Amino acid sequence: MSGGTGVIDTNSAVTKPELPQALGIALATGQLRRPLVQTLRPLLDLLADGPYRIDGPERLEDERVLTPTGGWPPPDTTRVEYYRTAIQSGHRPVAVLLEAGDQGLILDGHHKIAAYRAEEVSPSVLRISSSK
Repeated sequence: MSGGTGVIDTNSAVTKPELPQALGIALATGQLRRPLVQTLRPLLDLLADGPYRIDGPERLEDERVLTPTGGWPPPDTTRVEYYRTAIQSGHRPVAVLLEAGDQGLILDGHHKIAAYRAEEVSPSVLRISSSK
């Protein structure tokens, strides 16, 4: 599967691109449709063109260090509390990581990761990595 022709500039002051509502809902609820490449196409189109691999959803190792692509901690505490309640109820919202070697960049799911960490539950993630 290949990415698009855009790039994700994590150093820009510009707000991150908005994902389509259907994709946001799928990630928030953990109800992802297969094949994942079709489900994640709006996000993949933001990546530089090239081969990528998608793994997951799967549990993230507890000791894994993640690099946020936005401010940390996430500013919307109400959203974090929403996800904490969902996690307490047994739901597993999915965050999206871009794997770059040993580094995991949080592309989507800053509030979800914060909620998982607050609940001391291993986050559910999709991993996008270069398949070069």
